[in-house]
Amino acid sequence: MKLIARPCELKLANPWKIASSKGSGTHRTVIVELTDADGVHALGEAAPSVLYGESVDGVLKLLAELNPDRLSFGDVTGSMAYLRSVPHIPVAAKCVLNLALLDGAAKRASQPLHEYLDLGFRENQHVTSFSIGIDAPDIIRKKVLEAAPYPVLKLKVGDPRDRENFAALRSAAPDKPVRVDANEGWKTKEDALRMLEWLVATDKKIQFIEQPMPRDASDADLKWLKERSPLPIFADEACHTVKDIPRCAECFHGVNVKLVKTGGVSMAKETLEAARKAGLKTMIGCMIETSVLVSAAAHLAELTDYLDVDGNLLITNDPFAGVTAEKGVLSFATAKEKRGLMVSPRE
Repeated sequence: MKLIARPCELKLANPWKIASSKGSGTHRTVIVELTDADGVHALGEAAPSVLYGESVDGVLKLLAELNPDRLSFGDVTGSMAYLRSVPHIPVAAKCVLNLALLDGAAKRASQPLHEYLDLGFRENQHVTSFSIGIDAPDIIRKKVLEAAPYPVLKLKVGDPRDRENFAALRSAAPDKPVRVDANEGWKTKEDALRMLEWLVATDKKIQFIEQPMPRDASDADLKWLKERSPLPIFADEACHTVKDIPRCAECFHGVNVKLVKTGGVSMAKETLEAARKAGLKTMIGCMIETSVLVSAAAHLAELTDYLDVDGNLLITNDPFAGVTAEKGVLSFATAKEKRGLMVSPRE
């Protein structure tokens, strides 16, 4: 097996800021190419997060130290077992290789990944939200107007201007369903409840709130908020893998599962299935990503109630083409590559 890993710098259409990080106009991810002895070529991607102590350079260093001959498209399970045995391996490194391994395995089987995983994918059924990062109210209004083609919006909050920003969103899109994401921005259960009650009193088209309190908040505080919240509460930073599902079932109404948090498609699928079994609502989210990671996530759409896979829509230099999201509706109909992740280099 031949392994090539490289950084990929993505340029954002607008500076990106959320409650847990400073604004930036660029974002770096890691792209991996795997090629086996038969010439099967596969792609993977990971978006390491500083929030979880990861970096692009750290992932690249780890990948350079791996033995690629321990990886096989014919034995994804064994390959992942090898990766788990590597000391201190970043979750992002597991993610990028899991995607590439499954891409190669599904290509060998001449199947799209969703068929290889026995999930299927219904065209014209799955709609992603479009995210609006924290900014000044006048910029929020501008971003919302630019997002006119997308039927569902997600507003990032956790800023002193939350109320002004929500008003700015509504001035530009008075009728669209909105999801609100606090990214741990409200520090106490009382503050969180106060903001939730304000949101509901202000607007009747808010679908749910993501991670209103810090991920390390006590279970008692999270349960207190869940019992009183007028909106469904989804775990994001508090939900990484299947191991977190029992706690999430007690403290939240739903979970936001991201491939870069779980360690790839295989583990995201396991986490989503466990969440559904536990009675939680499910959503797949993303970071700032190319169409490699976003397309990989889209193959799991049948396991979700909601989708927020817009990371590739927020950048201006996506080097790949895969799933599309015209008017927010996910589709693989125009993908040139019909196997695996259904992703190809952009022409």
